[in-house]
Amino acid sequence: MSAVLAPVPHGSPASISPQALAAAGMRAFARIAQAWGLSVEEQLALLGQPPRSTFFAWRKQPDKAALPRDTLERLSNILGIYKSLQILLPDAAAADAWVRKPNAAPAFGGGSALDRMLAGNVSDLNLVRRYLDGVRGGGWS
Repeated sequence: MSAVLAPVPHGSPASISPQALAAAGMRAFARIAQAWGLSVEEQLALLGQPPRSTFFAWRKQPDKAALPRDTLERLSNILGIYKSLQILLPDAAAADAWVRKPNAAPAFGGGSALDRMLAGNVSDLNLVRRYLDGVRGGGWS
């Protein structure tokens, strides 16, 4: 199992509090950001441009992070992208490097997946996630 994604606590998703999901999402995001070599500015863009002070508070105390719905959706897409890359490219270094490599697929127009994700809209993250799910040959997972 990847060191970035921790096991989900037992119980139905409905029994996991939004606060626990937010905390787990922020901890996983911090590890993904490190693996992908994201700058603070890139992290802020991926999370929807929260104020810097808010972002650093979330990082410092993820268990107390009250994340907006948009940020939770962004985290869900980023975790899905990471998961798909780990499945498609089992070599962790190759999977982590993929987000920065130029991509000839029409969705990226020669730019990288990260360029697309940094465009600022949650739909850009969703597009990258759907693209990778399509490459995997599956639907949403």
